[in-house]
Amino acid sequence: MRKMIALCAISALAAAACVGCGSGQNNNTAAEPSEAVSATAAPSAEPAKEPTGTPTPIPSATGMPTQEPEVSPTATPTPTPQVNEDGMTLLCPSDAVAIRKEAIYGKFEHGTYHSEYCGRDRGYTVLLPVNYTEEKKYPVVYLLHGIFGDENSFAGDASNRIVQLVGNMIADGACDEFILVCPAMFAASDETAQQPGFTAEAMIPYDRFPTELTQCLIPHINATYSVAEGRDNTYIAGFSMGGRETLYTILSYPQYFRMACAIAPAPGLVPGKDNFMVHEGSLTDEQVVFAEDAVVPEKILICCGTRDSVVGKFPLSYHNLFTSNGIAHLWYEVPGADHDNRAIQSGLYNFLRLIGGSAE
Repeated sequence: MRKMIALCAISALAAAACVGCGSGQNNNTAAEPSEAVSATAAPSAEPAKEPTGTPTPIPSATGMPTQEPEVSPTATPTPTPQVNEDGMTLLCPSDAVAIRKEAIYGKFEHGTYHSEYCGRDRGYTVLLPVNYTEEKKYPVVYLLHGIFGDENSFAGDASNRIVQLVGNMIADGACDEFILVCPAMFAASDETAQQPGFTAEAMIPYDRFPTELTQCLIPHINATYSVAEGRDNTYIAGFSMGGRETLYTILSYPQYFRMACAIAPAPGLVPGKDNFMVHEGSLTDEQVVFAEDAVVPEKILICCGTRDSVVGKFPLSYHNLFTSNGIAHLWYEVPGADHDNRAIQSGLYNFLRLIGGSAE
């Protein structure tokens, strides 16, 4: 069941253009947001301008950033991390992602399950705690990849230092042990020939994922691993397209998740237009609300790099929309980060601190 699936190659042209893939480099040439965005009008993301003499970065075929982290394994910890009024540490401290001597880190493993909703077998990768045992019940965090990615996107990119971040934060007591699950988010059925792309039709399988997750994958994970089941022990986070679908998932199935984190969420949750396509929107602006009697997530975190050259001001527009529609949430920007690992590490660092020892 846990057989590694080979990654499908994606053309460099498609990868270079993709919304929600990583840029592959820390391209800091895009202008920082200089004006507020209307909560009802999603802005167009401006393309990044290439510095003179700098080659255009090409993302990996998995749709994830491939740049090496700026910190070395022996880097000096950030002396005075910048913290905002909500207690969010704007940049992930260097010691949180350092490879520590004598530390033992977990490894991603691959698994498969049959999805009745999609009518086919689907894959996922899972990072179990180092001291995983069937005698203990663990909370679960579901982490969603970007467009053109798959279940191997996070596991296949060692430069994101997710294994080290999770292991170090658990070792430091910043959060309890948990199971990290990275699904394949493109939930097409075996009766279609759909592939990821920049069309309205290609967006449909992404919007099918919340149902597939709650009906098929979560039950499989609960049955396969030693899981502390229920909303109080289930969390969801995502990057780019995964961030967009994280927001769509908690709006569609709020009763399943205790907390959520959307890192640089891509356009398309509501109608809008960017340089790649016109997004019909999964919901209208008015539908971005929770029912009055809904059991809603305790905390929702949205963040984005100040120099994001891929999704631009769309994350800010979601923040404004959530604010105008009365959805309580946390919002911050990662100084100097593009659509890259600095944003991912910052978002996950703060999200894991929010989770802390809250699981029951």
